[in-house]
Amino acid sequence: MILNLSDLSDEPLHAQISRQIRAKILTGDLDGGAALPSIRGLAKGQRVSVITVQRAYDDLEHEGLVQSRRGKGFWVAPIANGRKTTMAEERFADALKKLVEHAAAEGLGEAEMRRILDTLLKKGARK
Repeated sequence: MILNLSDLSDEPLHAQISRQIRAKILTGDLDGGAALPSIRGLAKGQRVSVITVQRAYDDLEHEGLVQSRRGKGFWVAPIANGRKTTMAEERFADALKKLVEHAAAEGLGEAEMRRILDTLLKKGARK
């Protein structure tokens, strides 16, 4: 499994791992039932500690994206496509809520926030 991890990121390594695997699951790059690399194997391949990978897998299991069997490993949980979309929307709404609260606390109004979001969405569409 190819992941792009950076020690220079503000995001902890375990969060980078869980975010990237979550994205692969929610976009369908990893299907339900697909085996994930062993904790030791992924740790070795990514040059991180076993504890870092364990924390990432625990986060994903807590979210219901991954299932584990003691002594057998980790698999992608079977999730309906509609549920994948809902999960992605919920995560986006949670993240956006925090940003809106911060922006409002810094004096931005609804019109400014909408303008910024529209600009960012237009830039994203051009990629």
